[in-house]
Amino acid sequence: MTARDQARHNFHRRVPEGDNQERLVCRDCGHVQYDNPKVVVGAVCTWEGRILLCLRDIEPRAGFWTLPAGYLELHESPMDGAMREAQEEARAEIAIDQLLAVYDIPRLSQVQLIYRARLLSPDVAAADETREVGLFDWDDIPWDDIAFPTVHWALRAHREVRSLPSFGPFANPAGDTPDRLERG
Repeated sequence: MTARDQARHNFHRRVPEGDNQERLVCRDCGHVQYDNPKVVVGAVCTWEGRILLCLRDIEPRAGFWTLPAGYLELHESPMDGAMREAQEEARAEIAIDQLLAVYDIPRLSQVQLIYRARLLSPDVAAADETREVGLFDWDDIPWDDIAFPTVHWALRAHREVRSLPSFGPFANPAGDTPDRLERG
């Protein structure tokens, strides 16, 4: 719903008929405004075995390393979103290989779709939301300075399947509770 549409509605919270959850409902026309989870898209991008990481320059977790990732835009496919985020955060041109992982973070109302991708060139650079970018060998990844647990999960998942031609997507690791871990 656009801001213009919202301005035309007189919302209050109630459980709409036939529903079981409290929602914003227009008092005048009965329109139900659904609040849905945010979709985060990103990629583990590699060049000759090294992994692209971005040093965040924005909160949350400014000053910590992450994968190029961010919120999916309206009318955008998840793959296109992951490619856009790589461009926006690291000036990176990438080719998506396949879906690596689907993580759910209920506390943040997020679903994260992380792809396996390859850089089309090693020419990467920090962009607006990024202080620095780097291509890291596995042993040189700054593990203590990784921004989010899901980045750890995706990096481990990637390492496990890096040489496989195909695989099924990973999910939240057993025993790791995203609500506990994503607090940063």
